[in-house]
Amino acid sequence: MAKDDLIEAEGVITEINSHGNYTVTLDNGHKLSAKLSGKMRKFFIKVVKGDRVTVGISPYDKTHGLIMFRHKVARNNPDSGSQKS
Repeated sequence: MAKDDLIEAEGVITEINSHGNYTVTLDNGHKLSAKLSGKMRKFFIKVVKGDRVTVGISPYDKTHGLIMFRHKVARNNPDSGSQKS
């Protein structure tokens, strides 16, 4: 199945299971099992519990998905700002 045929949804990683499986809770409350896409594995993009991700879901099986994108989180780092002494 091509990536164009997948249904895209956003959610949060809630569990990390064995063999590269993740449990993702979607914004609408549904939970599904997902794996990393090939590009994410190729470029060693890591996902951890609590990360916001975009998941491609097959129209034939709504319980399995493919993690396609990890969203960047704006972190407040007090050391990164310009401070004058």
